[in-house]
Amino acid sequence: MGTLVGQPAPEFTEKAIISENIVSDFSLKNYLGQYVVFFFYPLDFTFVCPTELHAFQEQLEEFEKRNAQVVACSVDSSYSHLAWLNTPKNKGGIEGIDYPLVADLNKTIAKSYGVLMPGEGIAYRGLFLIDRQGVIRHQVVNDLPLGRSVNEVLRTLDALIYFEQHGHVCPANWHTGKPSMQPTQEGLISYFSN
Repeated sequence: MGTLVGQPAPEFTEKAIISENIVSDFSLKNYLGQYVVFFFYPLDFTFVCPTELHAFQEQLEEFEKRNAQVVACSVDSSYSHLAWLNTPKNKGGIEGIDYPLVADLNKTIAKSYGVLMPGEGIAYRGLFLIDRQGVIRHQVVNDLPLGRSVNEVLRTLDALIYFEQHGHVCPANWHTGKPSMQPTQEGLISYFSN
């Protein structure tokens, strides 16, 4: 599994569930001009996965404020996604999720993004931040038992937006409103001096 950072996001056209409707020709190309948070989860009807999907839904407005689309993907069918979407949250379901759920039943998307678990046929918890030109700018892959931090995804998105707008780089633990720095030796010295 290698890094895709700096490369165009692998393209695909596949079935997806959007607002309880099956879309047969879903593609990330539809979001060029927007940021995309594209994340994989292992399987529908599991345990950590619904906590992540609901956590992204709870912050969906924050992503939308940043002109970012959240898209999830697993190796389940669109019908499995739909059944899970029709299952109440208090029964382990994902009822209320509004963002697209891509069906990767043939596993080609997970494979092209380098997150397909060898021998298991399911995806690791991969997450890819794609810029407005369709280039992957950040990726992180967790093992199955390790749920993700949606706040960290928002922080990373904010850092990318800040860099694009100002040309300053964002040091460790940077958050909006915190000092950034020029990408020079002088910028580093100035940053550590404050």
